[in-house]
Amino acid sequence: MIFIKINYNFHNRDIGIIGEKEAAKFLRNIGYVILSQNFFAREGEIDIVAKDKDEYIFVEVKTRVSKKYGTPVEAVNDTKKKHILSTSQYYIYKYGLENKYIRFDIIEVYINGKNKFVNHIKNVFF
Repeated sequence: MIFIKINYNFHNRDIGIIGEKEAAKFLRNIGYVILSQNFFAREGEIDIVAKDKDEYIFVEVKTRVSKKYGTPVEAVNDTKKKHILSTSQYYIYKYGLENKYIRFDIIEVYINGKNKFVNHIKNVFF
């Protein structure tokens, strides 16, 4: 287990960056290949695009230091899902993945003091 010391003066974006790094490390450790991180398009952003065998995975990463405002997965609302879908459609078009297996996952990263926990939720929507 890797321990991260969190300075609670960090801004949400800083915590998000830490979570995205942890999520990418987690995916690599279970054998996924990271194809892209922070893929931006006019429609939105995809945190991580990864490949596992013959499947392409679009990953939304949500990081929290507490559950005060709900769980990370609860933050992926319908509007966010629409942005992810639109952006992934552009990615699929741009890289010629029209006839490939596609999956959408969420990775929740919880950071509490020196402890962190990663929860990988596969096939979450669409």
